[in-house]
Amino acid sequence: MKKLVIALVSLFFVAQANSQIKDPVNFTYKANKRAPGVYEIVITADVPKPWHMYSQSTPKGGPIATKVIFAKNPLIVPEGKLKETGNLEKINDKVFGVKVFYYSGKVVYSQVFRVKGAVSTNLSGSVNYMVCDDTQCLPPTKKTFDLKLQ
Repeated sequence: MKKLVIALVSLFFVAQANSQIKDPVNFTYKANKRAPGVYEIVITADVPKPWHMYSQSTPKGGPIATKVIFAKNPLIVPEGKLKETGNLEKINDKVFGVKVFYYSGKVVYSQVFRVKGAVSTNLSGSVNYMVCDDTQCLPPTKKTFDLKLQ
């Protein structure tokens, strides 16, 4: 009887560990003041091996591309386009049947914003992304952020 209880408890813990959703990517978010009323938003994703995260410019027909969405705020105006920097890898993916673009290790997204007037406000948004390794892909994930601009 004791062995049966131990086996059932062990099975429970194994099932719990396997049922937890993996989330290997760690994000950091910063608002760097560049000049009065001008901020550079920097979002850094650390993607550990063996995982890779798809680029925002991954072609259609491929995996889900990363998308950074900034919530609308009437006090903030974006300047230029969102930049994506890191060690971009391009491969012909047999599973998706297209050339895919992805990052391993670290990828940085940056965007400059100008605040209208001398006010403090917040900039919020989300990063939608998908990660895969050589054997599996995890479900698309959404991470939210909220940064003070002051």
